[in-house]
Amino acid sequence: MRQFARVGITLSLIAAIAATALAMVNAVTAPKIAAYELQVIQNALTEVSGGFALGDSNTETGDTSVSAVHALNDTDGSVAGYILQLNGVGYGGSMTIMASYLVTGEVIDARLLANAETPGLGKKAEVPAYMEKFQGTGGDTAVPQKKDALEKSDADSISGATVTFSGVAKSIAYGSDFVKSLGGK
Repeated sequence: MRQFARVGITLSLIAAIAATALAMVNAVTAPKIAAYELQVIQNALTEVSGGFALGDSNTETGDTSVSAVHALNDTDGSVAGYILQLNGVGYGGSMTIMASYLVTGEVIDARLLANAETPGLGKKAEVPAYMEKFQGTGGDTAVPQKKDALEKSDADSISGATVTFSGVAKSIAYGSDFVKSLGGK
């Protein structure tokens, strides 16, 4: 009986020490992780802004597919478009896409941020050149959401990652419709 008590106390002490160590590591790393994630978002905003100035931001969108809306201002201060932080679903699960649009819904640029897509296949969507197939669509031209809506070279580039392409395309198309509903507000 004493041996069981000694083993129980020893295990409890080990668990308490491990929990304390993990809490200390979390206290040190959590602010650095948060700062890094904020820097990734700031970099993405700059990359997709299309030369427009960033205006007001709103994280209260009332839409589960849109996490944030950032206005893009023209040189005269008027709203020329928007950058949306979109929530999509790909092969690896949820993903975050930063996409910019003119007020007409035309895609300026996009970037895939947080994701768990397959390395070598779906991860290709992280490359800025991957998003070029969407640029200029969404206004008068529909956003390509199926492989057969793309040119052969673009269709070949998504082979093996059709679910990722579909998730990105549906999110970007949704964003285009969302921006059209906003107009120049």
